[in-house]
Parts: sequence; C-alpha cells; structure tokens
Amino acid sequence: MGISLKDLTPEEREALMAEALKAEQEKTRRREDERRVYKELVSEKVEGLFPRLQELSGRLAEAKQEVYSEFEAALGMKAELYDVPGDQNSHSFINKAATKRIVIGACQKDDYDDTVNEGIGKVKAFISSLARDEESTMLVQSILRLLARDQKGNLKASRVMQLRKMAEDSGNEMFLDGVRIIEQAYRPVQTKTYVRAEYKNEAGAWVQVPLGMTEA
Repeated sequence: MGISLKDLTPEEREALMAEALKAEQEKTRRREDERRVYKELVSEKVEGLFPRLQELSGRLAEAKQEVYSEFEAALGMKAELYDVPGDQNSHSFINKAATKRIVIGACQKDDYDDTVNEGIGKVKAFISSLARDEESTMLVQSILRLLARDQKGNLKASRVMQLRKMAEDSGNEMFLDGVRIIEQAYRPVQTKTYVRAEYKNEAGAWVQVPLGMTEA
C-alpha cells in the first residue's frame, strides 16, 4: 500500500519534493545535452556534405553549358534548313537509331506591358454589357474569369486565346479590339534554360534521365 504525503513529516515531505525536483532537473539537463549533440551532429553533416553538393552543382552547370555550346551550330543549321522561328522555346535532337534524345529549351512566364489594362477594360466593358438576366449574368461571370490573374498577378496567355475565339465568334469590334490590345501587350519573359536527356526502354517508351537531385 502506497505512502500518503499526509503520513510524512514536514522534513520527509521536503526531502521527497527536493528529490523529485532534482530528478526533473536531471531529466531536463539530459534532454538539453541530447539536443546539443543533435545540433552538433547536424552541423557536422551539413559542413561535410555541402562542398560535395556545391561541386556537383558546378559540374551540372558546366555540363549544361557544354550541351548548349555543342548544339549551337546545329541550332543555326536547323533554323536555316527548316525555317525554324527564332523564338522557338524548345529543340529536340535524336540519334540515328531513335533510341536517345536530348532536349534543350527555355521556360517562360506570361507577362504584359502596362497597356494590357486598357485591353482588359475594353473586354470587361463589352462582356458586362451582355448581362441582362440571371442566366446571362452567370455566363458573363464565367467569361470574365478568363481575365482573372494568377497568384503572381499574371494573365494566362492560353485564356487570352480562348477570348480571341469568343471575340471572333461575336464579331463585335469593341471585343475584338480589346483582345488585340491584350495580345499586343504580351511580353513573355524567359525564366530559365533546361536540358533533358531521354532514352527508349524495352517497351519503346521514352524515359527521362534524372539530372537533378529531386528527380533521381
């Protein structure tokens, strides 16, 4: 049967409390020591691995630049022989056996100059004028969503293409002019270049060679 605190003398209760406090302090001290050991271990690993990752990053950057340099002449010949537009964002090169290919290109994001707002205003004015009842208002709202910007404040070029088709179908000059202004304000921005290497597996499907840490 356990001992109740009320059965202990004040001195015994004080000693028991002191022992419990000491045990708790020891537990806290051990936890702090273990946390310090953990942080030291992590720091040691980061210091040891970081130079290797930096070296690997440098080697990948050099390999990427080498690929672009090696295909520079081929790109010039391709443009001349096949009338390839100068703004083509992606180029694919394949071996004779059609089992390996290298793709080089540039990613881009949609962007516009400040005149895009005039075009958007014209389109919105025309579309909003179509709302006459509940049904047409819902249709107008769904069309206006094509002009909604993404989280980065950009207007999607693919949505502008949808608006172009709608404007052509409507035949309304105000609508058409608004879409034209938006299209003429388009200034796509290249964000980064890339290199992909792919090979065909036994099933004949293209398989990408991992060239980044997140892909391996």
